[in-house]
Amino acid sequence: MDFAEDDDHRAIREGVRTVCRDFGDEYWRACDAEHRFPWDFYKAMAEGGWIGIAIPEEYGGGGRGITEASIVLEEVAASGAGMNGASAIHLSVFGMNPVVKYGSEEMRERYLPRVASGDLHVAFGVTEPDSGTDTTSITTRARLDGDHYVVRGQKVWTSKAGDCEKVLLLVRTTPIEECAKRTDGMTLLLADLQVPEVDIRPIPKLGRNAVASNETRYDDLRVPVTDRVGEEGKGFRYLLDGLNPERILIASEALGIGRVSVRRAVEYANGREVFGRPIGKNQGIAFPLAEAHMKLRAAELAIREASWRYDAGLPCGEQANTAKYLAAEAGHYAADRAMQTHGGFGYADEYDVGRWWSESRLMKIAPISQEMVLNYVAEHVLGLPRSY
Repeated sequence: MDFAEDDDHRAIREGVRTVCRDFGDEYWRACDAEHRFPWDFYKAMAEGGWIGIAIPEEYGGGGRGITEASIVLEEVAASGAGMNGASAIHLSVFGMNPVVKYGSEEMRERYLPRVASGDLHVAFGVTEPDSGTDTTSITTRARLDGDHYVVRGQKVWTSKAGDCEKVLLLVRTTPIEECAKRTDGMTLLLADLQVPEVDIRPIPKLGRNAVASNETRYDDLRVPVTDRVGEEGKGFRYLLDGLNPERILIASEALGIGRVSVRRAVEYANGREVFGRPIGKNQGIAFPLAEAHMKLRAAELAIREASWRYDAGLPCGEQANTAKYLAAEAGHYAADRAMQTHGGFGYADEYDVGRWWSESRLMKIAPISQEMVLNYVAEHVLGLPRSY
């Protein structure tokens, strides 16, 4: 077992940090306050080739794995950009994986080079108001009409929908009552967003406001059969293939937020004097920050194992879920202790830790709740009866 840092990974970290240095706290504070997508940052990352790092080289990407993609997103979050920065590029970095693995050669050639260059922005439409985590209960329907599907239904929490040209949309093409299994009969389409048949409405929310979350309604949207990903009725299986890498990436973003939270808290604790001494001298301040650091280190090891296994083609469900759970817990704990270290100033926008606190809390809910991770481990790792 070798824990030496890979020279290539070190270069990736330095390259991403170089881009992020041009986008300081004031930039992210303004984007969040103004609900403004960070286009300048996105374009800088695209020009550096970071957006396409996990897209195959033959389609204009970097051809790297989930390990390298996770390092990119960790460093973006750790720069202070937090979820506003990571979510701006998250789906472009790895969201098109179903097209890479299951799309036709025509689809790959048409869309992947544009994603890799940063020209094509794609959202992901799965969650619905009445289905939530129970994906098999989606009601958005697509019926075949000649060489097009006609889509009608509603999705919720579709990130970046207002800023994207396309959406990877999970629809039901066969009614659930006609399916042998609940997971059958769902299809993945690459559909247009900025058309009259799609109504997009941002959802007011607590944080991560530079990247909008949206309710989207589809009213007889026509999607060419050529923009279907893989075979009809197998969309749920294709979706499952993307769950492990998504959880690894989210874990890396939580790790990055935890890192910047601890760093800022330590700076503040060393510089803030109360009763004639730096507050960092007090064990009530120092010990929680030391604990936060150790929790993040443990989560980092879990992430690295999970990403290594994924890139090696090994089963990694347990590891990816474990990494997501531990990193979400550690990242939010670190942000919470940073808030406590700053005292009343933690609530002031100018110190930024409140922004990271609200963003890190999101990762205990999305893209999967901590409770559902525990369900997975209890059932699939420990062999306990299914509880839901």
